[in-house]
Amino acid sequence: MTSGLRRVARQASRAEGPGAREERCDLCAQPLPTGHPHRHVLQSADGAVSCACRACAVLFDHGATSSGGYRLLPEERRRLDGFRIDDIVWAGLGVPVSLAFFTRSAETGEVTAAYPSPLGALRATVPADSWRDVEQGHPDLPEHVTDVTALLVHRARGADEHWLVPLDDCYRLVAVVRAHWKGLDGGPEVWQQVEDFFRELTEPTPFTNEEASWASP
Repeated sequence: MTSGLRRVARQASRAEGPGAREERCDLCAQPLPTGHPHRHVLQSADGAVSCACRACAVLFDHGATSSGGYRLLPEERRRLDGFRIDDIVWAGLGVPVSLAFFTRSAETGEVTAAYPSPLGALRATVPADSWRDVEQGHPDLPEHVTDVTALLVHRARGADEHWLVPLDDCYRLVAVVRAHWKGLDGGPEVWQQVEDFFRELTEPTPFTNEEASWASP
């Protein structure tokens, strides 16, 4: 994921009625089914995530980057029960907060940490030796953490959750934090929203075509 990321966070919407904005595929402009989840694709060149209709999703559903640079984001989510990053290893990652997600560049192999903030997703490259310390705790991570599947870690306020999730889930979390953050520590509302997000991770969540942007580091 690069610093050129421009339009990636999609907010989940439960709005209905005649005033609701019609959603369309970002690739072919076909209408997307109202009130139902749809797929997303990553454009490797700039890190943008786009909404995809069923036909476009099938087109890019082959596990490799297409000639146009698109990769279909997966749907699988997996909680890593029994896996934990201890405080010393976490400090070595250089992440100043306790809620973050990690992806690996398909081109360079570099691992990037990103964390939600009132400004959006803030990002930093993770030192290679520190990431190896993380991988020692879960041998499957090297093959599962990619540019489309993230390791999502929630250690805030006594939580201890580690998930492998599609990248669009992470961007939805970024949108949640940005929309509800108040004051210096976020306030009780945003943390309740974060808890709700993790509680609902096993359920499919619809996205709108409304964009939530953020400032790059």
